[in-house]
Amino acid sequence: MSSHNPLASSRIAVLGYGSQGRAHALNLRDSGLDVVVGLRPNGPTWHKARADGFKVAEPAEAVKGADLVAVLTPDMVQPALYRDAIEPNLKPGAALLFAHGFNVHFGQIVPRADVDVILVAPKGPGALVRSEYERGRGVPCLWAVHQDASGHAEAKTKGYADGIGGGRALLIRTDFKEETETDLFGEQAVLCGGASELVTKGFETLVEAGYQPEIAYYEVMHELKLIVDLFYEGGLARMLQFVSETAQYGDYVSGPRVVDAGVKARMKEVLADIQDGTFARNWTAEYAAGLPNYKRLKQADLEHPIEVVGAKLRARMPWLQPNTAAAAVAPLKKAG
Repeated sequence: MSSHNPLASSRIAVLGYGSQGRAHALNLRDSGLDVVVGLRPNGPTWHKARADGFKVAEPAEAVKGADLVAVLTPDMVQPALYRDAIEPNLKPGAALLFAHGFNVHFGQIVPRADVDVILVAPKGPGALVRSEYERGRGVPCLWAVHQDASGHAEAKTKGYADGIGGGRALLIRTDFKEETETDLFGEQAVLCGGASELVTKGFETLVEAGYQPEIAYYEVMHELKLIVDLFYEGGLARMLQFVSETAQYGDYVSGPRVVDAGVKARMKEVLADIQDGTFARNWTAEYAAGLPNYKRLKQADLEHPIEVVGAKLRARMPWLQPNTAAAAVAPLKKAG
């Protein structure tokens, strides 16, 4: 691939070696591109990247020779990383690539005017980005150009997307605003916030009505995977094809009673908070304050009765922990 790739003679610095960072680095290298990984010395990922055969350097050092810098660290550490390691060392005309537009869109990072600012966001976790690449396929990617200083930003963006396998699947053009705001909304209203609240409120409703918590757990949390997998494979049509007529009728008459116009109105409020920067300001302030509310809210979730009963039940389902089935049953004897 590299002979046709606009990045064929470029040095790419991948900053971060988590799920996405590792997948991107391995795929880029396997596409024939020149990759250096930028990490804090002697951290766990430093040794992992070395073991994977990469040249590893401190972030500032990795940025110095790079034609493209991929920033694949968590959102909240990126502003300091940009200020300390990237901005002083990034050469004019180089490209600064993100996999999520949060910091640029909300002004936490204001890139220099003489560099390209681009985005490639695979629509799948790092493990899938890697495994699909190894199968000769790819995961669809969103891509965007925020700033084109070199005149070649679009070609670099597509070259990177091709390098990680996205071009084999589907590339969808977007901008930093759309990618950031839709991503945050999906997490908050549906995928994480919405789904977890729907599950816990359903559990509470059954338990408060006198039903056994174990049975409530299976009905509202455990079985959700079956439905989500059907959505993933074939949308609403596939789900309706595989559930009973009774379940379908209940869906039609009761779904809109639970998730009603009031829910949609509050979803619009969530979206408005994302769009006007309220969420970003609150999250940035929370992080700067040492995460007091975040930690308290997380602990409350972890202590919810659905988690207590769920831990006991999952220990009895060895297919969920194929390697630790025997160990998982042991704590139950003490707890029970």
